[in-house]
Amino acid sequence: MAKILIPTPLRQFAEKNNSVDVAAATVGEALASLTTQFPDLRKNLFNDEGKLRSFVNVYVNDEDIRYLQKDATAVGDGDTISIVPSIAGGRC
Repeated sequence: MAKILIPTPLRQFAEKNNSVDVAAATVGEALASLTTQFPDLRKNLFNDEGKLRSFVNVYVNDEDIRYLQKDATAVGDGDTISIVPSIAGGRC
């Protein structure tokens, strides 16, 4: 099983879990499993076309999936998937 790390701002949509174990062969399957288990996460991770939102970054074992095979990136037992929403704002 792969472990998906849930960032603090999204835990409210995942029953306050900081991580979830999923059985999946790819990142896409893992995120589908996650959003099936916690449907409220879907709107925070995916746009209306079902694509990962541009401000959501996903890493497998610290490697950015945008530079791998995106949602087709393979995952296996013991892999860690990190969801990292971009944060902007503040005052100059």
